[in-house]
Amino acid sequence: SSYTTMTDVVLGLDVGTQGLKAVLYDLQTHQIVAKGSSTYEIISTTIPGRAEQDPATWLQAVKEATLQALAGLDTSRVVGIGVSGQQHGLVVLDDDGQVLRPAKLWCDTESAEEAKELSQKLGWTLVPSFTITKLLWLKRHEPDVFDRVRCVLLPHDYVNMWLTGQRVMECGDASGTGVLDVASRQWDEAAMAAVDDRLYRLFPPLVSSPNMAIGTLLPEVATQLGLPAGIPVAPGSGDNAMSALGAGAAGDGATVMSLGTSGTIFAKSPSPILDPSGVICPFCDATGAYLPLLCTLNCTRVLEEVREAFQLDHEQLTQLAAREPPGCCGVTWLPYLMGERTPCWPHASGALLGLRPGCLRPGLLYRAAIEGATLSLLSGFRRMTAAGLRPSPQLRLVGGGARNPLWRQVVADAFQMRVVLPAEPDSAALGAALQAAAVVTGVSVAEYVTQYPPPLVEEVVEPNMEHKQAYENALAKFEALGAQLFAV
Repeated sequence: SSYTTMTDVVLGLDVGTQGLKAVLYDLQTHQIVAKGSSTYEIISTTIPGRAEQDPATWLQAVKEATLQALAGLDTSRVVGIGVSGQQHGLVVLDDDGQVLRPAKLWCDTESAEEAKELSQKLGWTLVPSFTITKLLWLKRHEPDVFDRVRCVLLPHDYVNMWLTGQRVMECGDASGTGVLDVASRQWDEAAMAAVDDRLYRLFPPLVSSPNMAIGTLLPEVATQLGLPAGIPVAPGSGDNAMSALGAGAAGDGATVMSLGTSGTIFAKSPSPILDPSGVICPFCDATGAYLPLLCTLNCTRVLEEVREAFQLDHEQLTQLAAREPPGCCGVTWLPYLMGERTPCWPHASGALLGLRPGCLRPGLLYRAAIEGATLSLLSGFRRMTAAGLRPSPQLRLVGGGARNPLWRQVVADAFQMRVVLPAEPDSAALGAALQAAAVVTGVSVAEYVTQYPPPLVEEVVEPNMEHKQAYENALAKFEALGAQLFAV
């Protein structure tokens, strides 16, 4: 980059499943001034349900993406680092801090049996994503490895350890382990004991404040990254908590919806939202508050199916779909192509219902796909509000699906909320940078993001009141048909 002015910058990193993003954020202009990235894969395997990565891959990617972002910059201007990471992943270390086996990722489902068993033991529904289920799997299937484990970390914690030498966790990411007592923000020793008596000793201490550095950059790592040694490293957090910051969701009730391969919706709450059915994940956020979250497995993929079937592009299909009425003339698309986790129907499949002669036209099916994916999220969101969430009237929409103008309007109309669009697509990496900026300047993270909100796109999508009833009817039908077909 040709960035040369002499202001301080911070580095934000996001350790994703498919790659790593780095951003440099200027503390004076409050803008991203440079970016870098590095892609990597999940280790290929023939074992069903397995999804693993070697943690060394992440460190290599940190180097590549950071050097790319720093190109042409006076690196003495970098004054802090923050790290966001994919949640739930299991990194196990031995006595010397060496990695014992590849990390099992959030999307690894080999621990489905263990998840079922722990759900019964602990009295709330755990999905195989949760780290604790992966630990019980390890104890059962690789007991020799399990016996040598001395420390358990999550992906972003492992990167933090490499940067600083410190082994710690913070509550945002730790709330995805299944062994954090979310309300008291302490380790849940009973849940740990359900797996093994020595588990409590394997988890690192929790950092007391989300607004304080956990350590400073080690000289030998600083050399590899071309950065000044001794700069502070923020606590970091899981990617959802960091995306919330990067999308500007700092105030109570601020709600973010992401339309990607999976659909996610999360909101900032001053108190924990606890749901024993496991539909709502009881996460903590990166500011000391809470971030109830739900995730659907089927989102943008449903639209892809229509595109592949009719060999039209998304733009053509969107134009055709815009001519169809809300509610799709009574056609309901239950979008559960991959099975579903919200609700927990792993055995479910996609279903098209209410078809009449002439209904199999591309525009109608494309709109039904958009509405099905949206109603799936709305159904979960209603559960969040029923459990006590008080959302703000504004919905921040991110992810690939947010680029579709019709989808934005369907979301506004179905949720009856104003839709706004954060301008920065790499919201998790930006969130990590914002956290680092807060730590460096000595302001609380929530205050910093409130004071310097990340920019929104100018376009605001207002809900159309006239469509409200059509979507209420469509939602009632969507829920009833899904329950008839798939509720056990």
